[in-house]
Amino acid sequence: MEPISLPEPGIPAGNSSSGAQEKFRVLVGVTGSVAALKLPLLVAELLKIPGLEVKVVTTERAKHFYNAQEIPVTLYGDEEEWQTCVIRAWDLSKPLLFCPAMNTAMWEHPLTARHVEQLKAFGYTEIPCVVKKLVCGDEGQGAMAEVWTIVERVKRILEDRDVPRQS
Repeated sequence: MEPISLPEPGIPAGNSSSGAQEKFRVLVGVTGSVAALKLPLLVAELLKIPGLEVKVVTTERAKHFYNAQEIPVTLYGDEEEWQTCVIRAWDLSKPLLFCPAMNTAMWEHPLTARHVEQLKAFGYTEIPCVVKKLVCGDEGQGAMAEVWTIVERVKRILEDRDVPRQS
């Protein structure tokens, strides 16, 4: 699983004069990592946060790891590398989180460290991968952060941005 972007103010949820709750958009990018197994749970947990609108951009390879019918939000295919284009056109004043996920050998490769540092230099926020036994059998660094860790980081960003919440 890769970038999670946060939050972009959307259109207010309603037109009532009592102060409609503002919506914020989250775009989840999913790549062909086995971490895509966590997509249904991640989306379900994000949808529990009041005021969030969630959409997903997924690669074809990622679709092997989850059932699209379990994802109750809009799914966009990444046939034309749309995900990469979105990131290249990203408004750097808006938060972008990335959650690396790969086997330990890939994680330990020097290019990976350079790529992660470059993303951080752009101002993107890493939610670090964790150590555990991976699906490939390796034991070590490379597993995507737990869903609760990602969701808590999203909540913290919303709090830090003083997102108005309806009581």
